[in-house]
Amino acid sequence: MNRVLDLEQAMLLLELEAPFDQRSVQLARRRMAKRWHPDIAPPGRQHEHQRHLQAINEAADQLEQLAETSRGGRVSRNAVKVSAAAARRAREEAGRRAYEEEQRARAAAADRERHDPFGSRVPDHSVVHRYARCLSYPEWGVGTVSGIYFSGDGDDVQQWARVSFAVGVRTIPAGSLQFVDFSQPDAAADRVQRFMTAAQHALAEGDPELAAQRLVYARDAEPSNSAVLRLLTAAFWQAGNLPAAARAVRDWARVDTDRPTPERFASRIYEDMGAYDLAADAAARAADRAPADASAWERLGRLRLRLMDRAGAVTALERARLMGPTVEGLLDLALAYHLVGDVGAEVSAAEAATRLDPGSQPAWSSYAHALARTDRLRECLEACRRALALGNDPEVADLMQRVETAGPHELAARSAA
Repeated sequence: MNRVLDLEQAMLLLELEAPFDQRSVQLARRRMAKRWHPDIAPPGRQHEHQRHLQAINEAADQLEQLAETSRGGRVSRNAVKVSAAAARRAREEAGRRAYEEEQRARAAAADRERHDPFGSRVPDHSVVHRYARCLSYPEWGVGTVSGIYFSGDGDDVQQWARVSFAVGVRTIPAGSLQFVDFSQPDAAADRVQRFMTAAQHALAEGDPELAAQRLVYARDAEPSNSAVLRLLTAAFWQAGNLPAAARAVRDWARVDTDRPTPERFASRIYEDMGAYDLAADAAARAADRAPADASAWERLGRLRLRLMDRAGAVTALERARLMGPTVEGLLDLALAYHLVGDVGAEVSAAEAATRLDPGSQPAWSSYAHALARTDRLRECLEACRRALALGNDPEVADLMQRVETAGPHELAARSAA
């Protein structure tokens, strides 16, 4: 069964103008597939996108085959006019038959009304709308419906429309249309969904500033919507507007008072702003809300190190070590112990990092420098050799030379023993 009725409708589906060749059809197919792919459909509209894209592909197949068999590989305007005229005559004939069937049904209904007036109380009415939005692309605004079309037959009928927006004329599946009634204000949830969808499109196109502008309207519609506030925070952050991102994340944190995610965002935003004390406070709140998250405690420890809160850094990093140690966390812990003057704990943390990842050069380098502050010179030299075997490091090479120079007799005596 062919779902596209005629050549003119196939061209309307692809938003293609005559004359055209196979290459023009392929480019139009690619452009429409990018616009109506189900993966970028808003929630609940994937089926409409899938059906519309299927109709577009069938139309493109028909036009490509026609262009391939046409003279010179191109379909002329005259051929399109002839095909459209034949299709219109066929539709007129089908319409005439439908009208006659409708008249017979009306006559039967009138006869039933005369003899059985209480048989049905369902009113027979029709409402025609002219202005509509596209739910899949609300950023196009309100458009004027210029035509409603049907493809397919029987149980496989698909309805679609041609709508004139400010950006141009677009072919829209009927399920993605939302007719506008200007006499009633839109519900807040509808406005939020429209601006959220438009903002996601802007982010996908690499325009976070535009996305933030659209999300401001969504936030105004529902100030306590956590999904809107989260996306608004991310949009301002990506756009480089850190003060606005900080305001948005504070609004988000007031709504999600029991989740660590807004505090994590706040900590990173404050750190980008250079407000390390605020970043550490936000990181502490995030760790308190997710006490089993080792990465949250590691981040808190690093920020406290930056603020020279050595005891607080050791406490946070030790807690992260108990939950799930990482090489970076252990090296930060070794640095914290070095700053507080606990050489034994520093050596222990650096050694744990080498055991966790024997192929980590920073771990072996930290271990070598920690051992250099003890009397374990032979182990220090071995750690230096391991670090240099993994990559060139001038600091480790200089340390190795100083250790060899400082205690050659002691090293020789230990080797002999």
